[in-house]
Amino acid sequence: MSSRATERSKVEQIKEASAYLKGDLSDQLASPSSHLSEDGRQVLKFHGIYQQDDRDVRRERKRAGEQPRYLFMVRTKIPGGVLSAEQYLVHDHLADRFGNGTLRVTTRQDFQFHGVLKGNLQAGLKELNQVLVTTLAACGDVERNVVACPAPLADPLHGLVTRQARALSSRLLPRSRAYYEVWLNGERIAVERPAGDARPGADRLAPAEAHAGWDRDGRPGPGVALEDPVEPLYGPTYLPRKFKTGIALAGDNCIDVFTQDLGLVAIPDGREVAGFNVLAGGGLGMSHGTPGTFPRLADVVGFVPPHWVFPVAEAVISIHRDFGNRADRHRARLKYVLAERGLPWFREELERRLGFSLSEPTPMEPFRADDHLGWHPQGDGRLFLGLPVENGRIRDAGQERLKTGLRELVQRLRPGVRLTPQQNVLLTDLEPTARPEVEVLLRAYGIRTVEDYSAARRHAMACPALPTCGLAITEAERAMPGLMGRIEAELRELGLEGEPIAIRMTGCPNGCARPYTAELAFVGRGAGRYTVFVGGDQAGTRLALPFLDLVALDDLPRVVRPLFERWKRSRRPGETFGDFCHRVGLEHLRR
Repeated sequence: MSSRATERSKVEQIKEASAYLKGDLSDQLASPSSHLSEDGRQVLKFHGIYQQDDRDVRRERKRAGEQPRYLFMVRTKIPGGVLSAEQYLVHDHLADRFGNGTLRVTTRQDFQFHGVLKGNLQAGLKELNQVLVTTLAACGDVERNVVACPAPLADPLHGLVTRQARALSSRLLPRSRAYYEVWLNGERIAVERPAGDARPGADRLAPAEAHAGWDRDGRPGPGVALEDPVEPLYGPTYLPRKFKTGIALAGDNCIDVFTQDLGLVAIPDGREVAGFNVLAGGGLGMSHGTPGTFPRLADVVGFVPPHWVFPVAEAVISIHRDFGNRADRHRARLKYVLAERGLPWFREELERRLGFSLSEPTPMEPFRADDHLGWHPQGDGRLFLGLPVENGRIRDAGQERLKTGLRELVQRLRPGVRLTPQQNVLLTDLEPTARPEVEVLLRAYGIRTVEDYSAARRHAMACPALPTCGLAITEAERAMPGLMGRIEAELRELGLEGEPIAIRMTGCPNGCARPYTAELAFVGRGAGRYTVFVGGDQAGTRLALPFLDLVALDDLPRVVRPLFERWKRSRRPGETFGDFCHRVGLEHLRR
């Protein structure tokens, strides 16, 4: 039975009453209040904005009888993480003008502004849209930013993946005009249909009740019906929860493709792309104390040629739309549909909606996870430089003036800019003759390169958590640098400082820094306490498992040192920390 026939959560009712995401946002934004109502807050997410408050002063203000200090987080939508120099500089400028002076790179290749006041939202969004950057659907119960391998290599494989991410992102945007009416006076600026996407009926998919099907050339069959005149794919209540899509290259899992609701793995045929293996049902969020919530890796469903990607993506989203749980948002992701109904049911339902059978998955070579840091040739005579950004926060701090230095580099050399799923930055299309100038500027601004990072810190990630995230239970980004310093000290004492370990930290169990595929992860459990997970792998193809619960922040290095000691003594030649923990098992490690 479709989830539409079940009891609906409060959020579902808010979405339906929003008149396709418009609600009364314009009136609330024009009011003198510092914040929006609960209904407005929920609708605002679809426009790429979260209403938050400064939790560092929440208790103090409450004692004083004052309302919270409301702030807004604005997330831009950047398919594949690809930006022009001009687009990067506008982000840099707005972070100073309207935000807290920093830019935050997310694991979905977006930028986030933190600390924005309500009265500055409209002006900021207008400036972004003027350089063709949108915030529409960067949040909310829709397709989020489509991630893709960011390496700017001049070969057909990487080029197709980048183009596919942009085309698919545009294809899956909400069609309602509410965003343009609320923020841009009705003018459609930033979001245009990609070239070559003008086939008759190409923006439509038959609803579950009227399957016209698609032919083997990726064309819709006769009689394809609109489910809704405003939102032909999403309908008036959009999706039960967010939906995430990622496009990887065979062998390079830098995007964590198995953690996506929909994963596409490009399979090469010489220098071309033969097609894509389709994965479905991944997702990392869970809730402490809520039975039946869990992280899950995606299943491999089948193989499709490149021209089937659009109909397959829309059909997978429509299954989530029709069968996702609309009563309990804790269990509303596509992964629970797969977990409850099984892969055979899902594939049959997908093929029924498409009107043809999928091919069997193509065997894939073993994955690695390349972070693309350091200097690399692009294959077209130019270079790109991958710069590490600790925990994704671009700012000036002490002697490392990363934000100012990146601005200077981009203004002088006008490179392309790409954001990575590891929260780092790539500067692309650099002439070899520019390399000495780049390195001089990096030294002048105290900007660390990958050579300045330990092997463990290079692969570490943390979510923002406190003081802004409303879901955070405890610290992550602010605690991670100090924690990593102590862990590095333990590794040095043991002679393991050269060993890469994927370490991640989150302030709650929702998984924004992808802790559940890490070799070692600390997941917020309570005030100042964490659940320790071990046993994921560096390639992102295995889930970590809970090792110890309710460990205090100060105790984390002490707790993990015995694991490092045992790994050093008992590992097999070349065995990574995650592989060792997985092989020996939790009970052995606990003993």
